Amino acid sequence: MATLPMPAWSDEALRLPSAITRQAEPVATPATLTALEWSVVAMAEKDGLSSLREPGRFSTALRSLFGVRRPNRLANDGLEALRRLAVHAWLYGWNVPDSELREFLAAGYSLDQYQLVQTSIANARAGRAAERRRFSR
Repeated sequence: MATLPMPAWSDEALRLPSAITRQAEPVATPATLTALEWSVVAMAEKDGLSSLREPGRFSTALRSLFGVRRPNRLANDGLEALRRLAVHAWLYGWNVPDSELREFLAAGYSLDQYQLVQTSIANARAGRAAERRRFSR
Protein backbone atom coordinates (compact mmCIF):
# COMPACT_ATOMS: atom_id res chain seq x y z
CA MET A 1 0.00 0.00 0.00
CA ALA A 2 1.44 3.32 -0.97
CA THR A 3 1.20 6.45 1.09
CA LEU A 4 1.13 10.02 -0.03
CA PRO A 5 3.62 12.45 1.43
CA MET A 6 2.15 14.83 4.04
CA PRO A 7 2.73 18.54 3.61
CA ALA A 8 4.95 20.18 6.19
CA TRP A 9 2.87 21.74 8.94
CA SER A 10 3.81 25.26 9.77
CA ASP A 11 2.86 27.16 12.91
CA GLU A 12 0.51 29.24 10.79
CA ALA A 13 -1.39 26.16 9.65
CA LEU A 14 -1.81 24.91 13.24
CA ARG A 15 -3.46 28.07 14.57
CA LEU A 16 -7.18 27.95 15.14
CA PRO A 17 -9.35 30.46 13.33
CA SER A 18 -10.33 33.44 15.46
CA ALA A 19 -13.98 32.37 15.57
CA ILE A 20 -13.01 29.12 17.30
CA THR A 21 -10.63 30.52 19.88
CA ARG A 22 -11.88 30.17 23.41
CA GLN A 23 -13.26 33.27 25.04
CA ALA A 24 -12.54 33.89 28.69
CA GLU A 25 -15.48 32.48 30.63
CA PRO A 26 -16.97 34.77 33.26
CA VAL A 27 -16.25 33.68 36.79
CA ALA A 28 -19.46 32.76 38.58
CA THR A 29 -19.84 34.38 41.96
CA PRO A 30 -20.93 31.99 44.68
CA ALA A 31 -24.48 32.29 45.94
CA THR A 32 -24.74 34.10 49.26
CA LEU A 33 -27.37 35.40 51.63
CA THR A 34 -27.17 38.39 53.94
CA ALA A 35 -27.17 38.05 57.71
CA LEU A 36 -30.80 39.20 57.79
CA GLU A 37 -31.78 36.52 55.28
CA TRP A 38 -29.97 33.84 57.29
CA SER A 39 -31.83 34.96 60.41
CA VAL A 40 -35.12 34.56 58.52
CA VAL A 41 -34.09 31.00 57.58
CA ALA A 42 -33.25 30.28 61.22
CA MET A 43 -36.57 31.72 62.45
CA ALA A 44 -38.45 29.58 59.94
CA GLU A 45 -37.31 26.46 61.78
CA LYS A 46 -39.75 27.25 64.61
CA ASP A 47 -42.66 28.17 62.32
CA GLY A 48 -45.18 25.54 61.30
CA LEU A 49 -47.32 25.15 58.22
CA SER A 50 -50.09 27.01 60.00
CA SER A 51 -47.99 30.17 59.76
CA LEU A 52 -48.24 29.98 55.95
CA ARG A 53 -52.04 29.85 55.77
CA GLU A 54 -54.40 32.73 56.23
CA PRO A 55 -56.43 32.12 59.40
CA GLY A 56 -60.15 31.52 59.12
CA ARG A 57 -62.78 33.11 61.35
CA PHE A 58 -63.00 30.12 63.65
CA SER A 59 -59.25 29.84 64.23
CA THR A 60 -59.02 33.61 64.74
CA ALA A 61 -61.72 33.39 67.42
CA LEU A 62 -59.97 30.48 69.14
CA ARG A 63 -56.64 32.25 69.06
CA SER A 64 -58.08 35.39 70.58
CA LEU A 65 -59.95 33.35 73.20
CA PHE A 66 -56.93 31.31 74.29
CA GLY A 67 -54.26 33.91 73.61
CA VAL A 68 -52.30 31.81 71.10
CA ARG A 69 -50.06 34.00 68.99
CA ARG A 70 -49.66 33.41 65.29
CA PRO A 71 -46.37 34.37 63.63
CA ASN A 72 -46.83 37.53 61.60
CA ARG A 73 -46.00 37.82 57.95
CA LEU A 74 -42.79 39.67 57.25
CA ALA A 75 -43.19 43.19 55.91
CA ASN A 76 -40.72 42.64 53.07
CA ASP A 77 -42.20 40.46 50.32
CA GLY A 78 -38.80 39.02 49.40
CA LEU A 79 -38.07 38.00 52.97
CA GLU A 80 -41.56 36.55 53.30
CA ALA A 81 -40.96 34.42 50.18
CA LEU A 82 -37.69 33.25 51.74
CA ARG A 83 -39.43 32.45 55.04
CA ARG A 84 -42.18 30.48 53.33
CA LEU A 85 -39.65 28.48 51.32
CA ALA A 86 -37.52 27.87 54.43
CA VAL A 87 -40.54 26.63 56.42
CA HIS A 88 -41.22 24.04 53.73
CA ALA A 89 -37.53 23.14 53.57
CA TRP A 90 -37.31 22.63 57.35
CA LEU A 91 -40.40 20.43 57.34
CA TYR A 92 -40.10 18.53 54.06
CA GLY A 93 -36.54 18.90 52.80
CA TRP A 94 -36.32 19.23 49.03
CA ASN A 95 -40.08 18.68 48.57
CA VAL A 96 -40.99 22.34 48.24
CA PRO A 97 -44.21 23.15 46.35
CA ASP A 98 -43.67 24.57 42.88
CA SER A 99 -45.76 27.63 43.73
CA GLU A 100 -43.46 28.50 46.65
CA LEU A 101 -40.37 28.02 44.50
CA ARG A 102 -41.83 30.25 41.78
CA GLU A 103 -42.63 32.92 44.36
CA PHE A 104 -39.08 32.66 45.75
CA LEU A 105 -37.57 33.12 42.29
CA ALA A 106 -39.97 35.97 41.48
CA ALA A 107 -38.79 37.74 44.64
CA GLY A 108 -35.35 38.08 43.07
CA TYR A 109 -33.57 35.03 44.44
CA SER A 110 -31.69 32.57 42.23
CA LEU A 111 -31.66 28.79 41.99
CA ASP A 112 -28.14 28.85 43.45
CA GLN A 113 -29.50 30.62 46.52
CA TYR A 114 -32.30 28.04 46.71
CA GLN A 115 -29.72 25.27 46.69
CA LEU A 116 -27.66 27.12 49.32
CA VAL A 117 -30.67 27.36 51.64
CA GLN A 118 -31.58 23.72 51.09
CA THR A 119 -28.06 22.38 51.70
CA SER A 120 -27.66 24.56 54.79
CA ILE A 121 -30.93 23.30 56.25
CA ALA A 122 -30.07 19.70 55.35
CA ASN A 123 -26.69 20.02 57.10
CA ALA A 124 -28.33 21.53 60.18
CA ARG A 125 -30.92 18.75 60.31
CA ALA A 126 -28.24 16.07 59.92
CA GLY A 127 -26.14 17.65 62.67
CA ARG A 128 -29.07 17.78 65.06
CA ALA A 129 -30.01 14.19 64.29
CA ALA A 130 -26.44 13.09 65.04
CA GLU A 131 -26.55 14.99 68.35
CA ARG A 132 -29.81 13.30 69.33
CA ARG A 133 -28.34 9.88 68.54
CA ARG A 134 -25.21 10.67 70.55
CA PHE A 135 -27.12 11.80 73.63
CA SER A 136 -29.68 9.00 73.50
CA ARG A 137 -27.06 6.32 74.21
